[in-house]
Amino acid sequence: MAGGAGVERDGYFVRPTVVANSASRDLEIVREEVFGPVVVAMPFDDLDAVLVAANRSEYGLGASVWSNNLGAVQRLVDGIEAGTVWVNCHNVVDPNMPFGGYKASGVGREHGRSAIEAYTELKSVCMAY
Repeated sequence: MAGGAGVERDGYFVRPTVVANSASRDLEIVREEVFGPVVVAMPFDDLDAVLVAANRSEYGLGASVWSNNLGAVQRLVDGIEAGTVWVNCHNVVDPNMPFGGYKASGVGREHGRSAIEAYTELKSVCMAY
C-alpha cells in the first residue's frame, strides 16, 4: 500500500492511496464503493475470475479496466455490472454520456438524453384515417 495517511483536517480525509498486490478479494475495501482518492489494483490472469470479483459487490456505480488486450476488455465490459466502465482511464465524465449505477448504487442516469427522458412522458399515437 502506498499513501493512506490521514490529512490533518476536520472530517474524514485520506491522502491518495494505492492498495495493490496484497489486496484480498474478501477485504471490505475491495467489496465496497470507496469515494476518495483510493484505488485497489488487482492483477488477474483469468477473465472469468475478473468478472466474478467485479460483480461480487452489491454496488455498481463504476469500474475501470486497464489492459492492452482489447478483445479481453470487450468481454469484460459486456460482463461487468456497472453503470460506467472506463477502459485505460478512470473518472472521465462527459456531459453527453449518461452516468449512474447498477444494483445498490442507485437508479436513473444523470447527464445526456437519458437524464432528460426521466422528466418526460412519451406518448405514441397510431391513427388510421
